[in-house]
Amino acid sequence: MTTTDIHDAVLADDIAAGREQALAEVYRRHAGSVRALALRLIHDADLAEDVVQEVFLRLWRHPRRFDPERGSLRSYLLAHTHGRSVDLIRSESARRRREEREARLAPVDLPGVAEQVWQSALADEVRQALAGLAANERKAIELAYYGGLTYREVARLLAEPEGTVKSRIRSGLRRLSLALAGVHGA
Repeated sequence: MTTTDIHDAVLADDIAAGREQALAEVYRRHAGSVRALALRLIHDADLAEDVVQEVFLRLWRHPRRFDPERGSLRSYLLAHTHGRSVDLIRSESARRRREEREARLAPVDLPGVAEQVWQSALADEVRQALAGLAANERKAIELAYYGGLTYREVARLLAEPEGTVKSRIRSGLRRLSLALAGVHGA
């Protein structure tokens, strides 16, 4: 007789006796249904997999809780899947509510008026210093720093060798640094 011919109640008894192959057979038979129910309830594949693992681990640890007189092993596993899924949904919902509440209560660190004025003035100085650069240096810096492009992407856009673009950016940044240091005495 193969394991596929064995009734679920016998497999549950074999699990109680510590036979891992019996658990493997129960898993083979019922994991798909357990997973499908968990996924349908939770809508998250990773959390559904956690539920599947917990349901079968619970069966392994407490196989005597299954009573074949009260129903099939499949029904038992699905009932535990439903219960664990609902618990997980409630737990996740409570966690989200708690995080939202904490986020609402957390102090918001908004910059003060003085800091906003300082940042605005600094931005104006950077724009003026940038305007004082040679056009080829300014364009390369703008693409790299404001456009978020790599040296290679800037070189491709400007149809220039990558080494030339790097040199222009370096020399332009050096000039910017000197222009801004002169203004702030840094």
